[in-house]
Amino acid sequence: MCQADKTDYRAAPSTGRSKVGESRYSDDHPVMKGSLVPPSGVTVKNFSPGPTCLPAAVEAEIKNLFDAERMCSMYLSHRSPEFVEILTATNQLCRNAMRIPDNYEILFMHGGGHGQFAAVPLNLCPNQDDKATYIVNGTWSNRAAEEASKYCKTTVISSENEDGSFTSNPTFDNIDQDSKYIYCCSNETVNGIEMHRLPKLGPNSPPLVVDASSDFTTKQVDWVESNVGVLYACASKNIGHPGVTMVVIRKDLLGQHNLMCPGVLCYDTNVQGGNLWNTIATFNVEVIGIFMKWMIQQGGVDEMERRSIAKSDMYYDIIDRSDGFYTTPLQDKSIRSRMNVPFAVGDGDKELTKEFLVQLWEKGIVGLRTLTPFGVGKYLRASLYNGVPVENVKQLISFMEEFMQTNRHRMQR
Repeated sequence: MCQADKTDYRAAPSTGRSKVGESRYSDDHPVMKGSLVPPSGVTVKNFSPGPTCLPAAVEAEIKNLFDAERMCSMYLSHRSPEFVEILTATNQLCRNAMRIPDNYEILFMHGGGHGQFAAVPLNLCPNQDDKATYIVNGTWSNRAAEEASKYCKTTVISSENEDGSFTSNPTFDNIDQDSKYIYCCSNETVNGIEMHRLPKLGPNSPPLVVDASSDFTTKQVDWVESNVGVLYACASKNIGHPGVTMVVIRKDLLGQHNLMCPGVLCYDTNVQGGNLWNTIATFNVEVIGIFMKWMIQQGGVDEMERRSIAKSDMYYDIIDRSDGFYTTPLQDKSIRSRMNVPFAVGDGDKELTKEFLVQLWEKGIVGLRTLTPFGVGKYLRASLYNGVPVENVKQLISFMEEFMQTNRHRMQR
């Protein structure tokens, strides 16, 4: 169990008057290093981009698994009748919750989103000279396109700005119809850009492949009109724990994988093996089933979308009416992510941002700055996944109001 940090990280007292913008906190404070463990006795409210928390009722049921009369799924053989029953039930719950048609297979695979960056071209492009079109609107779709270029010929349609930022979605016009598939990321967590609805491509277009890792279960998927061929979501944002990725693939796309595709990434191999070709992440699969059951009981995907809209609307409202104290790089409200809100404090003022983060950490509100491979920029990020209740968002916004009123005079104009 993690021990709460009790060190005093306040900076040493100054011998004279404090300079304008001088922080009373040191750079060694845990929150500046991405800590998610607040002081002892403080309830954690996690706004991390993932892995993140699940709804409290789901977490409570997961804890009960260890006290169940049957052996916990963490220890069950993946080929035992007990686990096969869990797998079958989870599969059906996912199908019901997300209205997945019968002509799609559901798999629970290893390797996360990065595994699927390779799996998609290896399964849909039998030859290296096959074409695929990548719609790049942020960090993850860009990384997916780079990975796919090892296995097929990629055409990239990007909305990247000259400075490397992304503030818009590319068009789906002028797609090469010879492409084996069109790839998109429906929510870019780093850049805060979301496709609130997938494009209506129609049955004559190449099939759509969707990385829905960070927005799956928060809105409807029009499987038919969007011509979805493959949709995948790693579990640790909205539906479960790290270590399993849910993959939904249309049956007519099976049977055309590259012969060099590893079995662990091969859709055909896993479908033919009943998703038991190798040892599946047994416990994680059961957790997804528990989440899907809870979601259905709450009112299904439509209710999840209503909550997502409510939480994100509240958050963007405090930013938009702050008169520049808080800013977001996304001015186009139609593409602002409901899941991940990038924002700056005092236009990125380092000392204001530090104090903002530390004071939140002291209140148990964590995850607004985590360590990433992309360095630390001016923007923090609030992630509003299914496991983040409205009450927690209200507490964060209340703090932001108070912090703004107290510190507005410190902004350099």
